[in-house]
Amino acid sequence: MFGNLFKLLMVVTSLSGAFPALAGTTARFDYVEYQALEDELPVPAGSYRNPILPGFHPDPSITRVGDDFYLVTSTFSWFPGLPIFHSRDLVNWQLAGHAIDRPGQVDFSGLGTNRGLFAPAITHHDGRFFILNTCIDCRGNFMITADDPSGPWSDPVWLPFDGIDPSLFFGEDGRSWIVYNDAPPGQPQYDGHRALWLQQFNPQTSAFVGERILLVDGGVDLAAQPVWAEGPHIYRVGEYYYLLAAEGGTADQHSQTIYRSRSVTGPYEPGPVNPILTQRDLPADRPDRVEATGHADLVQLDDGSWWGVFLATRPFAGQSTLLGRETYLLPVSWEDGWPLFLPPGAAVPPVNAAPDLPPSPGTDWQHWRDDFDQDRLSAEWIGIRTPGPVQQIGQDHAESSLWVITGKDAAGSLAHPAFTGRRLRHHAAQVTTKLDFNPAADGEFAGLLAFMDEAHFLAFGIEQVAGERGERQMVARLRTDAAQDQRGEVVARAPMGRAGAVELRLQLNGGEAQLSWRMAGDEGWNRLGNGPGNGPGNGLGNGLNVEPLASIHAGLFTGLVIGPYSHSGEIR
Repeated sequence: MFGNLFKLLMVVTSLSGAFPALAGTTARFDYVEYQALEDELPVPAGSYRNPILPGFHPDPSITRVGDDFYLVTSTFSWFPGLPIFHSRDLVNWQLAGHAIDRPGQVDFSGLGTNRGLFAPAITHHDGRFFILNTCIDCRGNFMITADDPSGPWSDPVWLPFDGIDPSLFFGEDGRSWIVYNDAPPGQPQYDGHRALWLQQFNPQTSAFVGERILLVDGGVDLAAQPVWAEGPHIYRVGEYYYLLAAEGGTADQHSQTIYRSRSVTGPYEPGPVNPILTQRDLPADRPDRVEATGHADLVQLDDGSWWGVFLATRPFAGQSTLLGRETYLLPVSWEDGWPLFLPPGAAVPPVNAAPDLPPSPGTDWQHWRDDFDQDRLSAEWIGIRTPGPVQQIGQDHAESSLWVITGKDAAGSLAHPAFTGRRLRHHAAQVTTKLDFNPAADGEFAGLLAFMDEAHFLAFGIEQVAGERGERQMVARLRTDAAQDQRGEVVARAPMGRAGAVELRLQLNGGEAQLSWRMAGDEGWNRLGNGPGNGPGNGLGNGLNVEPLASIHAGLFTGLVIGPYSHSGEIR
């Protein structure tokens, strides 16, 4: 039992007194450290390099309040959800909080990692912040509000309409509208045939007014059978209302389109250049390749310039990336009354001139280390699904450690694995930790989990193997198919030789992983996998092939999240 102060991860509640009486063996992590292995290339003064939010941060939506910018992205079934970022220069961002940070707000129980919270849209009006969002397979569309974007945010008000990707527009005449994606009128003409709809809405009473209005059927050119018109936003600029929407799906055919009308209710005409942002027609061998650009939102500065945030990917090969979809920023020009991100055939430039704004504090994405010695864990730590009534992860800051009690739910289950992690942000990076774990039963495991979704992950750490001796071994388990063991299939193992704490090092470089370990206090590292005396070497080249974990194989939506994990060895 421990009398120290515990911070229950994700519940954001501190407990004092006895350690929770949970069944299972405790794994203690002294620290977790992340280090990019890529050199961060310098940029000229007055410039910036994309992405502005590296790692898994898709579907960005932005709003401006005076000198402050606030941005939110999708999180699906991760908790806490809907991170709110703050900046004053559009380039450097800091995490301000999460809009979904209480278990009672939304229930993700039983949902796959690719379900849950899709495409939030943030708006500010009359001193209040609004987020409209869709929870896939968990009650549909809702609205939450806050006086302070860092929180607390209200409980969801569930809204009685179908479809996805709602966005709230406040008109100058005092009327408010929701624009969203839904099925087209009548029967869809082809797979992916969708429509954009508008309906008047009263945010004070959460009531709809009148009938909904069809704005766009299919997309820019219905005869070309455009797919997945979605993520719509409306803006008033001069005498026109502009409708911005994604089209083409969220993979390599992704794009951004524009329409305008003299009335908010339409009719809307597509612009003379569409799409106004895409990379789908560019050669695959171009340098600094960026793919899947789309799902954008716009903001105007005091100097009259316009800027847009959008999602994109950085594949290391083909369309494969472990980073997921990231948030990018580009200036938006206006030509003959129409906005344009990039002319047709233009690649996303790796470096751009920064907005003319005073510098804002940012975040060091290259390196972080958590020694678990603070009263509260960093809000960067996230877990899978809504926390259960009893947590198996917590912080003993007096002893500077994170404890993880072996859970009965494996990483491949749809329940509550004892796991918390942080986003991978570079193609080449390493995560290290010091772990003290003495398994008490065959199959018990503790170590690092690199998790894309339930069917795509790598677990690396200490496991007790079956047998009378109860031998601890260093084990790597890889899962690349839902038909495989929920724990992952063993791809490498090695005897540890003696008891005691160990250090683990997981290095990633594109689609290759290097797994290393050493007893605490030792200097040299032991390779797990290829190499003399280090297991069967089930790898590709000099390391383990983890390209099958890439998001292109795992539903596209998420990115790799890495952190401490422990499992009892049971399959339920």
